[in-house]
Amino acid sequence: MSTSQLPLLTADLPGTGGAMRERLEDFVVEEIPAYSPSGGGEHTWLFVEKTGISTIEAVRRLSRALDAREGDFGYAGHKDARGITRQWLSVRKVEPKRAWTTSVSGIRVLDASRHGNALKTGHLAGNRFEITIRGVGEDAEARARKILGILGRRGAPNWFGEQRFGARDDSDLVGRELVRGSAGGALKVLLGSPRPEDSEEQRRARELYEAGKFGEAMREWPGRNHSEREALAQLARGAAPEQALMAWPKRLRFLFVSACQSRLFNAVLTARIQHLDRVEAGDLAFLHRNGAVFKVEDAAREQPRAERFEISPSGPLFGYKVLLASGGQGELEGKVLAESGLALEDFKNPLALKARGERRALRVPLNGTSATGSGEGAERALTLKFSLPAGSFATAVMREVMKTGI
Repeated sequence: MSTSQLPLLTADLPGTGGAMRERLEDFVVEEIPAYSPSGGGEHTWLFVEKTGISTIEAVRRLSRALDAREGDFGYAGHKDARGITRQWLSVRKVEPKRAWTTSVSGIRVLDASRHGNALKTGHLAGNRFEITIRGVGEDAEARARKILGILGRRGAPNWFGEQRFGARDDSDLVGRELVRGSAGGALKVLLGSPRPEDSEEQRRARELYEAGKFGEAMREWPGRNHSEREALAQLARGAAPEQALMAWPKRLRFLFVSACQSRLFNAVLTARIQHLDRVEAGDLAFLHRNGAVFKVEDAAREQPRAERFEISPSGPLFGYKVLLASGGQGELEGKVLAESGLALEDFKNPLALKARGERRALRVPLNGTSATGSGEGAERALTLKFSLPAGSFATAVMREVMKTGI
C-alpha cells in the first residue's frame, strides 16, 4: 500500500488542507543528539546545515572538499533533501579547524568538535520540526490544534514515510529481491521496469537496460544517480548481477532491505491503527524508556502503563532472529509475512546483509507541539512545530493534520 493510502488515526476530524514544501524553508528539521562530542579523539563531529540536498550527497561533497573517504564519515540518520536540515556528521582524521573553513555548495558547517567515536545509525534522541503549510483556510489553526491534541494523547502512528521507499515508491521491491537472494531481480526493479511517469531520459535508460545494452544505459542514465551508473558500468564490463550488487556500499543495500522491512511493518500497523494505544494479550510491548520489549500476559494489568505512555504495542521489522508476537497479533504478523512471499530464514541471505530484525513501537510520543497561523486570504499559512523520537517520520503527523494524502 502506498504511503498516501495509509489509514488515519483522526479520520473523523477535518484537516487543514493546504500545500507543504512549496519552498525549501517550509520544511526545517534539526537533530536532537543522543549526546554531545567530548572534545577529544580522532573523529571530528560536524554540525551542518544542508539546503536542498540529501545526507548521502552531503557526505559525497564533504568527502571531496576535505580529501576524506566517504567510508570515513558517519551519521545518525538520513535527512530528506527537500528542505533545510541540521544534523551531525562524523569524519576520521580531519582537523576541526579545516572543517570550519571549508566551503561546500549547499552546506554550512555550524560546529566542529572532536570525539572518540564515529557517529552510527541510531545515535540520535530525535528530531525537531518546523513545517509551514500554505493556502490553508481560516479555521486551520483550530483544526490543527485539535488533531495535535489527540495525537499527543494517543500517540502518533509510527509509519515509515514516503522517503523510505524512494522516488518511484519501489525501494522495498528492490529490497525484497535482495532478501530472496535474486540479484537479477533487484537490478531489474532498480534499473529496468520503465514507467510512463519516468523522465524521457530515465525511461530510455531503463529500456536500454532491459534490452541488455548496459553500456548505453549507463551513458543515458541521469548523472546524479551514481550507484545505478556504477552497477551498469560493472554489468557492461561483464560482471555477474551478484558482483554488480556487491560493489555497492553496504549502506545502500541496507537502505533497500530496510525499505522491505518498513513496508511490511506498515502493513501490520495498518491493521492496528484504530487500537494502536491498546495492548493485547500476546503483544510484545515496547518500553519507551529503553527500547526493550516484553510479552503481555495480562492486557488489563498492562493497559494503564500504555495510557501513561510507558509502553506501546510493537510490530516487527522482519529478520531471521526477530521476536514475533503470539495470539491475535502473532497471527497478523504471520499473515503479513506470508503474503509477502518471504520467510524469516530468507533474511539470512548475504545480499540482505543477514538482517536480524527488531521490534518497533506502533506509536510514538508527540512533544513540543504548536500551531500558529499567519497571513490572510490566499497567503494564509500555518506553521507547526513538534518533536518526534529518532526513526519516526514527520509525514505521519502531517497526513493527520492536512488530510490531503501526502
